[in-house]
Amino acid sequence: MTSGLRDRKKAATRRALHVAALELVAERGLDAVSVDEIATAADVSPRTFFNYFPTKDDAVLGLDPDESGSVAAAVAARPGDETPVEALRAVAVERAAVMARDGELWPLRMRVVDASPVLLAHLAAAFGRGDHEVAAVLAARSGTGPQDLYPLLLAGVSGVAMRTALHRWLATDFTASLPDLVDEAWGVLAAGLPAPR
Repeated sequence: MTSGLRDRKKAATRRALHVAALELVAERGLDAVSVDEIATAADVSPRTFFNYFPTKDDAVLGLDPDESGSVAAAVAARPGDETPVEALRAVAVERAAVMARDGELWPLRMRVVDASPVLLAHLAAAFGRGDHEVAAVLAARSGTGPQDLYPLLLAGVSGVAMRTALHRWLATDFTASLPDLVDEAWGVLAAGLPAPR
């Protein structure tokens, strides 16, 4: 089996587990769903489940351990003459376009996660961990240290901008353009958060 085929099969299994977890939790609630039921719905063994996700919550959220690293890598790959804000904005809009193409998964994920304080807390912790990887790239781009205020604050604000756009997308029943909502949020940030008129 080639590594490309192996990677595609792994990605398909990860997605099947994630979708099964979301659908079961949407139907019954987080506490009423077990790992065994998720594995069965995805047509894999419970042992296989744990090759992809450490917990049921992670499967519902679909957290990919490589995601924050890919965001940091995408920011690092942006043209060197872009400011940190311009680089993050471009990466966020690109990610939003990819997310919006998955028109069934993201709306389901958002509805399930928004209904569960446990999942919201788990997601916030994951975003916090990812912020440090992004902050390290921003520090290099801005000539600051990774623990300085600017890269840490900008990395955190990036996550808030995406979450705000996602909640606005949810409020439109997913009819608005997610990339446009993300770009609009970044436009307000880039302008220094001027007060509405």
